[in-house]
Amino acid sequence: MRPILIASTLLASVAGCSLIPKYTRPALPVSTAYPIGFAGAVRAGEEAAADVGWRDFFADPVMADLIAFSLAHNRDLRVAIENVESAQATYRADRASLFPTIDATGSGEFERVPAGATGFSTPEHINAYSLGLSAASYELDLFGKIRSQATQAHEQFLSSAETRQSMHIALVAQMAAEYLTWLADRDSIRVSADTATADQRSYDLRKMTAAKGSGTALDVAEAEITLRTAQASEEQYTRAAAQDLDEIVLLAGAPLPADLQTRMNAASGLDAQPRLPALPAGLPADLLQRRPDIRAAEHTLLAANANVGAARAAFFPSVTLTGNGGTTSGSIGKLFAAGTAAWLFEPNISVPIFDAGQNFANLDYAKVEKRVEIADYEKAIQSAFHDVADALAARATYTRQITFEQQLVDADARDYTLSKMRFDAGVDNYLTVLVAQSSLFSAQISLVALKLAEQQNLITLYKALGGGWTELSKPKQKVLNPRQ
Repeated sequence: MRPILIASTLLASVAGCSLIPKYTRPALPVSTAYPIGFAGAVRAGEEAAADVGWRDFFADPVMADLIAFSLAHNRDLRVAIENVESAQATYRADRASLFPTIDATGSGEFERVPAGATGFSTPEHINAYSLGLSAASYELDLFGKIRSQATQAHEQFLSSAETRQSMHIALVAQMAAEYLTWLADRDSIRVSADTATADQRSYDLRKMTAAKGSGTALDVAEAEITLRTAQASEEQYTRAAAQDLDEIVLLAGAPLPADLQTRMNAASGLDAQPRLPALPAGLPADLLQRRPDIRAAEHTLLAANANVGAARAAFFPSVTLTGNGGTTSGSIGKLFAAGTAAWLFEPNISVPIFDAGQNFANLDYAKVEKRVEIADYEKAIQSAFHDVADALAARATYTRQITFEQQLVDADARDYTLSKMRFDAGVDNYLTVLVAQSSLFSAQISLVALKLAEQQNLITLYKALGGGWTELSKPKQKVLNPRQ
């Protein structure tokens, strides 16, 4: 027992040793504020995007149910969850190396020695039985190599968990955007179908007029051009809507339930969607805590930092302990008799002397890997800053642009009505009517696309600010009056 006590005392005396470099978070590689003036810190009473649950942000129940279904069945998200479990198991295995492995052992040995080898007239039979506990070679973590490796595995596990959260957020945003795209393409189908119906009547009228000699073949050809354009557009958006639905099913990860499909088909157009709330952007420094991809990059950086500690520890001696203890006897019945106790304690020390520069190369590699991870971490911050800044810039202009686009549609509608009236009165030719009709159709399609872009930009901003991880908003903490 004395050698074991000595070893335990030695282990306790060096347990605090670590060669992992002191971690300092890299400086923020972006401006301290977004380019848009109104994007300041979150004011009192406002909720940060990361605290707004996706069911509260996406108020449409059909969209919310689609998101919930995809979170339960999406295959990419499932793989990410399994990767987290794998990383956690790896971390537990590395951490287990900090503790000795103790096994219960039992053995029997039976030997027959021939008479010629012993000098006796009869052969000799030797039996030996043993029972006890055995500790395999256990390395004392004198310089923190094993703890550095365990820390590295732990940080990689945390990075995997953050990556899984980032994929969760991305899936929420992607499903919402795809559903809105499907609605917008259905709106475009309706616009194209309505235009094609009106163009069909106009085309038939031009043909009839030309047959009576009151019109020209040119009028008929021009009317057919607008008709075929609208018909082709209707087929284009019909195809797009079908492909949108295919993408929704792929994101969902399973065939959609019948009741959900029925509700989708009964859904109104893009204009009937609840308005997405405008969220405060906060400050760029807030992204360090709100964006899981940034947190994942920092955990990867911390893992690389721990790897430097493990590479440094390789230059120092390693001490391993092997031991066992129990009872040994030539007879099973006497295994626990007095005088049968046996033990073995075998310490071993290994000091690196010559390795042809392998340890130096490993240390250099670990340092380079850390510098790479610093660059990746800074890039993640810059990408997040870019995402938010772009979305803020778009949010500031989309509302006004949609207002102007709606006014353009109204003006085109008036122009078409007046042009048709002037043509019917014989003041203008039919080409003026066709130009006005074509302009109105283009403006209507552009307005649908613009409304979709505005909604998708708000989704992008929600995602860029780290929103979409929680299903419901975090409850606001009640501020107590100090005098109460």
